[in-house]
Amino acid sequence: MTDFFAGLTIVLLIALAINAYARTAALMRFPSISANWLIVLLASGLFGLLLAASGNASLAAIIVVAIHLLLVVASSAKRRVLGEPLLFSDLALVGAVFRHPQFYFSALERWHKVAGLAAAAVIVAALVVLFEENLPVRFGGLAVAALSALLLAMSLRTATFRNLGKVPDVESDVGEFGLVPTLLIYWLRWRAKNDPPSKPENSCQETSNSGHSHGQPPELVVVVQCESFADPVELFGDESLALPHLESARGAALQWGDLLVSGFGAYTMRTEYGVLFGQDEETLGFRQYDPYLTAIGDGAFSLPNRLGDDRWHSLFVHPHDMRFYNRHQILPAAGFSELVSESAFAPPSPSEGRYVTDAAVAEKIMVLAEKATSPTFIYAVTIENHGPWADSGGDRSGSLLDHYNRLVRAGDMMLGQLIGGISARRKPAMLVFFGDHRPSIPGFSEPGGDRHTPYVILKMDEDGQIIAGTNQRRDLTPAQLHHAVLGFAHIPENAASISS
Repeated sequence: MTDFFAGLTIVLLIALAINAYARTAALMRFPSISANWLIVLLASGLFGLLLAASGNASLAAIIVVAIHLLLVVASSAKRRVLGEPLLFSDLALVGAVFRHPQFYFSALERWHKVAGLAAAAVIVAALVVLFEENLPVRFGGLAVAALSALLLAMSLRTATFRNLGKVPDVESDVGEFGLVPTLLIYWLRWRAKNDPPSKPENSCQETSNSGHSHGQPPELVVVVQCESFADPVELFGDESLALPHLESARGAALQWGDLLVSGFGAYTMRTEYGVLFGQDEETLGFRQYDPYLTAIGDGAFSLPNRLGDDRWHSLFVHPHDMRFYNRHQILPAAGFSELVSESAFAPPSPSEGRYVTDAAVAEKIMVLAEKATSPTFIYAVTIENHGPWADSGGDRSGSLLDHYNRLVRAGDMMLGQLIGGISARRKPAMLVFFGDHRPSIPGFSEPGGDRHTPYVILKMDEDGQIIAGTNQRRDLTPAQLHHAVLGFAHIPENAASISS
């Protein structure tokens, strides 16, 4: 019993200390009593479960401490690279970490990787060496877990805890409650989410009306979400880095401006969801951190269904695994009749890099457009410019910057390739092109500043000529861009299909 009480005491003290560090790292005030109470209950409950499973108090204590350390290390790395702490929704991506490790482990510094591997090694070694057959201790652990769970359930039903974290503000809440309590609170708020209306409202927003006077309805609508595409002149302050096709498109566009994305360096799905489903983050509430977790029920809001799946043939093009973010299930429910994934592309050659090139995606889009026999909507997501940007020797920071600029120019070439290819078809068409988020490049493009990316909307007439309009600049959120697409495609929102 001495080991039992000693192990539990050590676990609680260390868990409280780790949580206090997480708050200190957030540069906020001293922890609240409520947060400490949650930590005590969560740590003791996990300790009890592990004790019931292992029969060894030392083993249970080691694993509980290791889990807390791993969470804080992961949150620290994420804050440094992406500008926000670990979120409950990130834990849903654990499977993706193993399927696509290059997307995640590249964000870790060497000491992060060493600490994580050491913690994992300690856990494995402890499991092998310290496992014991000790029924009295196991039943004691089960009792601790049950009591902790009961107290936690009772506490969460009180007014004090029901009023914690009612509005999404993760930086403030991690600062006040710490990391682990915020993960729990936000998960509970997410589970108790209010679903959006079952059908889109019959509204005609200003952003969706601006295109009705510009030419006849398009027969082809192409929307391209370009990976890490941002204006390098804005990023790095160097006019020599200007992208010629982006500048030309801005000059010819019916509408252009900044896309006010919420993520930095990652979270493609936040931008993608906003453009595809048209729901702003205020409406989403706690769903905003990963709206794809619940998007399977939002099909009535999607662009394919708003355009009308009885009139338009909709394709989603992305040279990657469609299981990522559960796209393989969400997108068909959203009205896409065809998913064009990595299997439709030839693997990139060694000289082309790790991912399918933007040029290859543009070629695929044009092939699909040429095959179209009815009004066609193509939504494409590129991947060539996905970080990390490999260094090529010499100064590491400089080489990362050079590599990014080379790849963002490939995205710009894709924009020019699409404008030329769509114009050559000599049919009414519309092209929407935007960046999903800014890159995270140490020393050059880091969290804390602007987050916007560029977007342009161009229309071509039946002769393939770009339609000259007012060329208005309007900064939009991704959800507002959704409504702008409907407007420029001559789809009144109160007449769009809303079938689910």
